[in-house]
Formats: sequence, C-alpha cells, structure tokens
Amino acid sequence: MNRMKTYLLLAALTSLLVVAGQAMGGKGGMMIAMAMAVIMNVGSFWFSDKIVLSMHGAREINRADAPEIFSMVERLVQKAGIPMPKLYVIPEDSPNAFATGRSPAKGAVAMTEGILQALSIDELEGVIAHELAHIAHRDTLIMTVSATIAGALSSLGNMAMWGAMLGGRSHDDEDGPSPVGMIVSAIVAPIAATMIQMAISRSREYMADEAAARYSGKPFALASALRKIESWSKQIPMHSGSPATAHLYISNPFSGGLASLFSTHPPTAERVARLEAMGRRA
Repeated sequence: MNRMKTYLLLAALTSLLVVAGQAMGGKGGMMIAMAMAVIMNVGSFWFSDKIVLSMHGAREINRADAPEIFSMVERLVQKAGIPMPKLYVIPEDSPNAFATGRSPAKGAVAMTEGILQALSIDELEGVIAHELAHIAHRDTLIMTVSATIAGALSSLGNMAMWGAMLGGRSHDDEDGPSPVGMIVSAIVAPIAATMIQMAISRSREYMADEAAARYSGKPFALASALRKIESWSKQIPMHSGSPATAHLYISNPFSGGLASLFSTHPPTAERVARLEAMGRRA
C-alpha cells in the first residue's frame, strides 16, 4: 500500500511541476519542468533523506555524544524489529523530531536540541519510539520524497511571483509565460504543496503513536511529550525547514494561522486521548 501511495504521489507531484512550469515559462518552461521532474523523482528516491537532513542542518551523533540515548534506541529497535538507525541533532531550540530514510536499513532519526532539553528521558523515549515506528512502517520514504518535491513546488511559486513582478510575456511572444498564469502559480503552488502533505493519511500518526506506546511501554509519557512539544512550539518558532516539511515531524512546527486549516497532523488532544486510553487499558 505504501509503495502504491508513493507512485501515486510522485505522479501527482510530477504533474504539478509540469503545469507550474508551463504557467511560468510557456512551452519552454514546461520542458524544463519535465526534465526537473525526472531528475527530482530519481534523485529524491535515493537522496531525499540527505537533502532533508541538510535542509535542517542536522549533525550526526555517535555513542560517545549521547550514550544514554544510544542505549535507549538499541532497546527500542529490538522491539520494533528494525536495524539501528543513524541519529542526528538539529540546532534548533524548538522541540521536535522526525524520521527519514528510504527503508528501515537506511533509517535515521533527527532530534532538535530543544527536545533534548525540554523532555524527560521517558518522554524522549516515547518520541523516539514514535519515529522508529514510522521507519518500521516504511512511512519515511513517502514522507521524505514528498517533502523534497513539494519544497520544489513552493520554490517554483516564489519564482513565479518574482517573475510576474519583474515582467512577463511580451505581446509578440505567444508561447512565453503569462503574467496571470505566473501569479496563479505563485499562489497555488504553495497551497498545493501543503495539500499534498495532507494527502498522506493522518492515520499514520495514530498508528505510529500506538506502536510507540507498545515499544516503550509508556503511553502516558508520549502523551505528555506531545503536550509539551505543542506548547513549546507555539512559543519557540522553527527556523529551518518549511511548511513543505511539516509532515515529517512528530508535531507540526509551523502550525497556527492559515496553516492550521491545512494541518498535516491529527489534533494533539485526540492523540493524547488515545494514548491515555491505551495506558488505562494496560
């Protein structure tokens, strides 16, 4: 099912890139967008994890840097039945974390400096277990591929806006970019990028929460972590990444305002309620 989702998502993103390219540059823009789509479809499969980690300035850590965390992850991966992932730290004060990698064998978990400071060790274990669940469920390929290409769509939107402001098609150039089309692309492309993230079922977050509770045996700790992350994220903004990468995180770091209407995550209150119900049943 996840493989089919990936193919459908790549087809949709490719089509959007081509349409945006045509709106921006006419036939020439469409051909450039098609070539760009082919390169990105191939490149995002093999390198999307590296691209996303680089976007966030993530730094790989080893056992000497965080022995307690490494021991924790080793316990959790045994329960999840996956290889040990690489661990990264993101230089951000906003507490959050995400997983990436095209397969469990290539998995990686990235945590912000803020989350290491804001959460207790039990809460952090719940968060890491959630990210390992995404790796075990093979969610990470579609998450990272969509983040890479949706980010390109957002960039195209910005380019279109500048192109419309600085000039447009001349009267003699029927195949050139239309200023109206460029403005429409500038508005639609970022919204389309967000809608693509929503197309990835929110149910995967519930499934990862449930699996994390099983791996760690601490559903109440994960529920507490989700509350803290949401609260602190509203006070401390995330500087790296963009709304196109919001769906990667355990909690949307770019929520609020218009973004809340296109949330890539289920409401935190609902996730917490489910986790606490699991804890009471246990």
